[in-house]
Amino acid sequence: MADSSNAVVRPPIALVLAIFVSLGIDWLLPLRFVPANIPARLLGVFVFALGLALAGWAIITFRAAGTHVETYKPTSTIVVNGPYRFTRNPIYTGMFVGLIGLAMAFNNLWMLAAVVPFYCVIRYGVIAREEAYLEGKFGDEYRAYKTRVRRWL
Repeated sequence: MADSSNAVVRPPIALVLAIFVSLGIDWLLPLRFVPANIPARLLGVFVFALGLALAGWAIITFRAAGTHVETYKPTSTIVVNGPYRFTRNPIYTGMFVGLIGLAMAFNNLWMLAAVVPFYCVIRYGVIAREEAYLEGKFGDEYRAYKTRVRRWL
């Protein structure tokens, strides 16, 4: 058995795909969702920055713990500090928040809608496999962490 989660896709690739597919659909059939009286671009950039900051904090915390961030590489420890005290998936949470921020900044309803398939791919094709991998590798230590910390916020 390989010492990795065997995720179906690398999460950054799934995110970039969601962004570019929704931009392409929007080019063909633009749909807006932010009311004209709301500064969509400014608000979107702020939300995107929050998502990026959360994901960045989580990546820095992973690196400081001496383990790999990449889903195709082995995990050497369960990280329980930093943003991992609040959510088991701060990088993915940051990606979702960032995608919503981009949808607002571009005022692109297709991009907002892309959150749903992106969630499904991450939740079932990545996280489910990661959780099975971590449970198999770390056993009770990971199960105890799962009981203390929620999957999402």
